[in-house]
Amino acid sequence: MLDKKVADLINNQVNKELYSSYLYLDFSVFYEEEGLNGFANWYMVQAQEERDHALLMLRFLQNNGVKPVLEAVDKPDKVLSDRLQVLEFGLEHEKYVTGLINNIYDAAYTVRDFRTMQFLDWFVKEQGEEEKNAEDLIKKMRLFGDDAKGLYMLNSELAARVYTAPSLVLD
Repeated sequence: MLDKKVADLINNQVNKELYSSYLYLDFSVFYEEEGLNGFANWYMVQAQEERDHALLMLRFLQNNGVKPVLEAVDKPDKVLSDRLQVLEFGLEHEKYVTGLINNIYDAAYTVRDFRTMQFLDWFVKEQGEEEKNAEDLIKKMRLFGDDAKGLYMLNSELAARVYTAPSLVLD
């Protein structure tokens, strides 16, 4: 059985991951309206990944005897008006999520819950990748975003991204 505090934090993270999915759907809509279908695709894939993160955590709770409690998902609170700003919001959000994952890890460590720590190892690694991807996108937008040809090429690159289901195995 999971420690109550650890279980509550993971349950809360399910909601946060669903919010992340919702936020990235909002980003996708913004870029689609801007005529940047590649950027829209990139964030649509992000939204799918975040939803899967929520489902992985939900399943982990269930596999450990905890009934998940689903809460309302907040409406995205960012006013989207600038292409670069949206990417910066994405990085800011990923750093926030990294902090949340680290807090869960710390709580699991405190009660010597090695099973949860092992489960969270995948998310710790994933968050490192998410932050790096967000930083790289910002760098590319700063380099090429003001040049029509450069923006076109970057948009084309992002349009090629395909969704890949997470490889984390739950037992």
